[in-house]
Order: sequence, then C-alpha cells, then structure tokens
Amino acid sequence: MKNEYIIVFVTVSNKREAMKISQILLIKKIVACVNIIPEIYSKYWWKKRIESSKEVLLIIKTKKVLLNKLITEIKTVHTYSVPEIVAFSIIGGNIDYLNWIDESVNK
Repeated sequence: MKNEYIIVFVTVSNKREAMKISQILLIKKIVACVNIIPEIYSKYWWKKRIESSKEVLLIIKTKKVLLNKLITEIKTVHTYSVPEIVAFSIIGGNIDYLNWIDESVNK
C-alpha cells in the first residue's frame, strides 16, 4: 500500500461552500468521497487576535498523488484567504475500500 491513500481535512465557512467544493472535486474525479460535518466550532489565532466561528468540516478521501491538484482546486474557489487543507496518510484499512478509492479517482 505504501501510504498512497490520504484523508484531507478542509474547513469552510458554510454548507453551501462545502457542497460547491465537494461537487467540483467529485466531478473532476480528484476525490472518491467527501464527508460533510455540518457544524463545528473553531477557535483560532487570526491577525493577532483569538477568534471563534462556526464552520463546516470536509473529510476527504483520495490518493496522495492527487494532493497538489486537490489543493489547487480548493484554493481557486475557497472563500478564506488561508484555507485549512491538511492531509494525513492512511496507514491501513479495508482493502476493498482502498480499491474503491483507486477505482473512483483519476489515475
């Protein structure tokens, strides 16, 4: 498997933005799946102040080789000037699910 699969977390401002980004990524076959967690509460530093906001979390499943393309696509439509896009290697899992990721994305 060699760490070729990844999970990517992306936070967005609202459900509409989440739906737009997930649809673009799916249509372009950059991702196999996007889970949309509709309401999270975030606290963070921004411009030397502690801020808090409601956000939507995307949990994205794809392949490591598609990460740069995924980042580029998200940054072109994301409303944040510095969007959270962080990736984690999948170290193992159901081989049938991982094969499904392979079949679902562009090679």
